[in-house]
Amino acid sequence: MIPHERSLVKRLEGKPFALLGINSDKDRIETRKRCRDEGMTWRSWVNGSSGSTISSAWGVRGWPTIYVLDHKGVVRFKGVRGEAMDKAVDQLLDELQKSGGK
Repeated sequence: MIPHERSLVKRLEGKPFALLGINSDKDRIETRKRCRDEGMTWRSWVNGSSGSTISSAWGVRGWPTIYVLDHKGVVRFKGVRGEAMDKAVDQLLDELQKSGGK
């Protein structure tokens, strides 16, 4: 997944797009090192186990769980990966452009 996410971030550089990660690992230092080693340039938080704050608030039951939100913060897609994630993000960026950012 990380190579795909890296390519998505690179492809959408300069566009109104942000990729945010929530990591279920418990060791913050090891997680930071892995993120650095994997070339993850996007913001990523360490959540700990599945019962922790972020995963509980968002109803995450398994990893990875992917949510794609629009520019208003509304969840528009859930569970999309790979090409389906690209299509979802491209659709939302197209909608945003057509609406003039409203």
